Amino acid sequence: MSAPHEHVDLRAIAPQRWKNGAGMTREIAISPPGANSDDFDWRISVAEIARDAPFSAFPGVDRCIVLLRGDGMRLRSVEAGIDQQLDRPHEPFHFAGDDALQASLLGGPSEDLNVMVRRGRYQTEVTSYDETVDVAPADAGLLWCDEGVWFVDEAGAATPTVLQPLHALLWRRSMPQLQARPAAAQGRLLVVRLDALCQDGAA
Repeated sequence: MSAPHEHVDLRAIAPQRWKNGAGMTREIAISPPGANSDDFDWRISVAEIARDAPFSAFPGVDRCIVLLRGDGMRLRSVEAGIDQQLDRPHEPFHFAGDDALQASLLGGPSEDLNVMVRRGRYQTEVTSYDETVDVAPADAGLLWCDEGVWFVDEAGAATPTVLQPLHALLWRRSMPQLQARPAAAQGRLLVVRLDALCQDGAA
């Protein structure tokens, strides 16, 4: 049985300024509730990066970053062999969080969606859509409306849920089968699926 969803308005979340002053983060959700950076199972947030800055290492964590707005950035780590230019909006980039990265802006400030999962406990799938999509169930998940207006249909619901830009639907557990459709020709939806893993890493 699916759990009730939460309707999230990004603008209602107070930003937390980075210690180095290079950006701000709005935490959408963390599991379990009240967890910190050392013991979370998964975490979803939106970050605003104002200038070049290092990204902290998160040992044992797998990460995904999606550029939402701005010119983007270049992520580099000699130790991890990463040299990735993130300049195309809505294209997910997955990487291990074990090594610290240096982020260099390609222009002005940038905004991105961040998904982090504890390796061996959860796995994530982050996908971008601009047309009607059927979303498979997951142990937890998020639908993020980045552009346009979207209608989200859930089995058993009398009417669809309307998603405006910078709003999201969040299931902390048991995200059901869904269908999401844009209200007009142009729209962009990001779907984050989170699935728990067994001790051996299998779903």
